[in-house]
Amino acid sequence: MNGPAVAVLALLTGFIAGAAFAFVGVPIPAPPELAGLLGIVGIYLGFKTVEYFDVGVDLLGSLG
Repeated sequence: MNGPAVAVLALLTGFIAGAAFAFVGVPIPAPPELAGLLGIVGIYLGFKTVEYFDVGVDLLGSLG
């Protein structure tokens, strides 16, 4: 499967899971506010940016 197909399947799966949580009246295991969702997106974008520029420190390697 290619990237867009996987992304669409992930979105569909998330939609179904969210609908199921709402149907049974259970809070979703994700931030219920837009700011929380944007925080998660920010974490992802920050990770990908550092990965793209290939910078960082091997923390576990430094600790032994």
